[in-house]
Amino acid sequence: MTQGGPHANPGRLLPAFQIIVSRSHSAASPISSRPGSPLRGRVQVPGDKSISHRALIFGLLARGETRIEGLLEAEDVLNTAKAAEAFGAGVTRNGEGSWRVVGAGIGGLAQPQDVLDFGNAGTGSRLMMGVAGSHPITSTFDGDASLRKRPMRRILDPLVRMGTTVVEEAEGGRVPLTLRGPRETIPITYETPAPSAQIKSAVLLAGLNSPGLTTVVERQATRDHTERLLTHFGAIVTSEQDGAGRRIALRGQPDLRGVEVVVPADPSSAAFPLVAALITPGSDIVIENVMMNPLRTGLITTLLEMGAAIEFLNQRDIGGETVADIRASYGPLTGVEVPAERAPAMIDEYPVLAVAAAFASGETVMRGLEELRVKESDRLAAVADGLAVNGVRAEVAGDDLTVFGSGGSVPGGGLVATHLDHRIAMAFLVMGLASRDPVTADDSAMIATSFPSFVPLMRQLGAELA
Repeated sequence: MTQGGPHANPGRLLPAFQIIVSRSHSAASPISSRPGSPLRGRVQVPGDKSISHRALIFGLLARGETRIEGLLEAEDVLNTAKAAEAFGAGVTRNGEGSWRVVGAGIGGLAQPQDVLDFGNAGTGSRLMMGVAGSHPITSTFDGDASLRKRPMRRILDPLVRMGTTVVEEAEGGRVPLTLRGPRETIPITYETPAPSAQIKSAVLLAGLNSPGLTTVVERQATRDHTERLLTHFGAIVTSEQDGAGRRIALRGQPDLRGVEVVVPADPSSAAFPLVAALITPGSDIVIENVMMNPLRTGLITTLLEMGAAIEFLNQRDIGGETVADIRASYGPLTGVEVPAERAPAMIDEYPVLAVAAAFASGETVMRGLEELRVKESDRLAAVADGLAVNGVRAEVAGDDLTVFGSGGSVPGGGLVATHLDHRIAMAFLVMGLASRDPVTADDSAMIATSFPSFVPLMRQLGAELA
């Protein structure tokens, strides 16, 4: 895998993994945020993480050249790029956010020579299990301390039905684990046990190397980037409503061809400056080119219900996705009830929504958050604890979280245990910009997994982070 920066000599390209800052052996790096000036200005957050992972994976599976613009150059995605190279793709960085992948093709994956280290990348590791598990090769997956705690059985169960052999696994079906794919993958119909785009995508990716029709039934519709990119690369895939969810069918062994992929700005990353502007007095910002896929905009829907001052400017289509510039201004918020069926459209945004709810008037009830317990940390517990140490009353009842809003005045002053979770760290740093006393995250290093420019971007808007 090669890198070409703005001054690079094309004849002497550096390994792209050199731009990854490994945190696996580094000491904790605490960071604090404090109230100060209003947030002002225009910014663009990095490219969408979900699409970045998938663009690299489909580039691996396609024949010919795939060009990706706007790729998120964060640790999680770069670990997926390294894995794509280990499976036989040619991966080249041409400049900031601009990447070229020459694919190995479906059925053409190489045997990895080493363990595939995905760091903290739950999406990259789980989707690549679907890819590797459907090819007659043996591959070993591993990651950092956080990834080793995350459940993989939900991915392995359907893959085993499709013919994958789990050669070795850590207790509870966790990494490190080794998979061996079959000579011919078996097409199945699979109903996902939880609303998870990762489960759905792993099965569909395995189905690419299977003869016949692979079908996934999901009772709650989840983000559909895999289906959109399958079509973009030339696969035959159909998606039909099935009650509240969908039935997705994929015709196996298509001839995927390399294409151009333009990655829009990540709405999950945009959530942090967005909420910061809504709760920091006097703020008025614009976040440019944010993806507005309706299966990703649950947070915005909820904030609008809370009375947030949000406007959508310059809506347009980029690479098959609708994008818009979002203007967010400070104003009062009111507590609401967030229904469980909205969770798939905002599963990564609940930590920062809880921060917004802390500043709202009245109670905000978030229902059906069981999926938060199996993210980078037990986010449900981590959010409740973070609120408590900053003087905000919150209650967890089963899989529901209730935040008792202060009407605009949050004490702050707490040290938040992030549990190696980037979204917990960023959410509570947002809180500190509007609380009475500074808020400290016990570690900031893991923010690089999804949003490496978070601190400088927030400082550009006027935030005080140190």
